[in-house]
Amino acid sequence: MTPILIGIVTFLCTFGGTWAGMRLRGVLPGHHLSKESNDTIRIGIGLIATMTALILGLVTASAKGSFDDVNKAIKEAAGNVLVLDRMLVKYGPETAELRAKLKIALAERIEMTWPREGWRAPRDPFQAPPGAEMLEGLIRSLAPKTEEQRLLQAKSLDLCESLMNVRWHIYVGLGSSIPVPFFAMLLFWLTITFTSFGLFAPKNTTVVLVLFLCSLSVAGAVFLVLEMDGPFSGLIKVSPQPLQIALAHML
Repeated sequence: MTPILIGIVTFLCTFGGTWAGMRLRGVLPGHHLSKESNDTIRIGIGLIATMTALILGLVTASAKGSFDDVNKAIKEAAGNVLVLDRMLVKYGPETAELRAKLKIALAERIEMTWPREGWRAPRDPFQAPPGAEMLEGLIRSLAPKTEEQRLLQAKSLDLCESLMNVRWHIYVGLGSSIPVPFFAMLLFWLTITFTSFGLFAPKNTTVVLVLFLCSLSVAGAVFLVLEMDGPFSGLIKVSPQPLQIALAHML
C-alpha cells in the first residue's frame, strides 16, 4: 500500500470511529454513559493514548533514522567521487578516459535514481556507463611508474571499495523500516481513541468539525512518516544535489 492510501485508511478509521461513537451513544442505555462510566473509560483511553504516542514516536524515529542514513550515505558517496576524480587527475593524463567513464557513470546513476528531478545527464550513445566494479578493474589495470602513482592507485582502489560499500548499504536499506505490526496496532489504538471521543462528545457542528480536523491531522502525520520511510520516492526524498554538485566539479 502506498503512503497516500495508508493515510486515507487512517483518516477513514479514525473519523469513522468518531461517527460510530456518536451513533453508539444514541443506542446505549443511560447508565452506560454515567459519570462513573465516563471516568473509567477516560482513564482507559488515556492509557491507550499514551501508548499510541509512544508507538508513533518510535515509528517516526525509525523512519527518520533510515532517511538520515541514506542521506548521509549519498553525501559520503559524493565526497568520495570528487576525491577519486582528483586523485586520478594527479595520477596523470593516462587516466583521462577512466575519468570520463567515471563522470558518465555518476551522471547516469543520478538520472536513474531521480528520474523526476528534471535532471538530464549527458549520454554517450556508443558506451554504456560502467559500474563501480568495472571502474575498479580499470584502476587496477593502470601501470604506475613512480612511487607516487602507486600510492595514488592504492588510494583510488580504496575509494572505489568505499563507493561500492555505500551503494550496497543504500540498497539493503531500501526496505521499510516500520514493522507492519507496529502500524496495525497504532491504527487500532487510534480508532479506539477516536471512537471514545465520539461516544462522549456532544453532536454539534463545531465538535464534528474539530474531530474531523483531528482525524485529518493524524492521517497527515502517518502519511508524512511513511513518505519519509521511502527516501527515493514521494514528497519527502533524499536530494540528489550532493551528487549533482560533485558531477559539476569533476575535472
